[in-house]
Amino acid sequence: MGFKVYIDESGDEGFKFREDRCGSSEWFVLSAVVTRAELDLETVKLVDRVREMLGRKPKTDLHFRNLKHQQRLPYVNAIGAARLRSVSVLCYKPALAADTYSAKGLLYNYATRLLLERVSWLCRDSRRDPSHRAQLIFSNRSNMSYADLLAYLKKLRANSDAWDVRIDWTAIDCDDVRIEAHNKLMGLQIADAVASAMLYGVRQDAHGFTEPRYVNEMHRTVYERDGRRLGYGVKLFPPEAAQKKTPIKGAEWLFDGRW
Repeated sequence: MGFKVYIDESGDEGFKFREDRCGSSEWFVLSAVVTRAELDLETVKLVDRVREMLGRKPKTDLHFRNLKHQQRLPYVNAIGAARLRSVSVLCYKPALAADTYSAKGLLYNYATRLLLERVSWLCRDSRRDPSHRAQLIFSNRSNMSYADLLAYLKKLRANSDAWDVRIDWTAIDCDDVRIEAHNKLMGLQIADAVASAMLYGVRQDAHGFTEPRYVNEMHRTVYERDGRRLGYGVKLFPPEAAQKKTPIKGAEWLFDGRW
């Protein structure tokens, strides 16, 4: 058996920024939650436990952004104690060329490439059998085309050498990609929580504050390689967003030595 990879996003892909922060979000986050296939039932139990803690009815769809702060904390604490790993790509859009990434799907696609590179490394290095691969499960988006997504993955694979694509294709099953509604699979609801927690950790509110506590509660589950999470479990894009000497305001916590 291989892995289940649940993928969801937070923030938007727009480039219409406003000083009052009522326009496009400065950050776009794409996250994956990775579980071993034989442990997948634990994602169902995790969300069931959280619902019970929050006094929600069974099968209630959990959206992180709709929860209050005091409800989010036990949720991310439960994720932090679970047997899973997360990988997130944090895109700082003001540092990107709008004329390059504002076209429909381009930012999402490139974030997917960066995400799958790291997901494939994680699965390759932790699989128990060389034949084990990961099934990709994307949260359905209103403007998402299943055919376009599959075509993009095939294009990445066909041009891996020319484009320096670093996805380990032996660790990912591109013939078994699913797109499912957020409320259908518990793993997607956890991926939503991870992506949203990452976004709250770097997105400044109207007073200039961020909320990294959610991410800190999940710190243990973030993919780590060679003693580092930054660049692996958390990938900042573009590269200049990851400069330690001049970190983006609000994201300084990423350089506190634990990442």
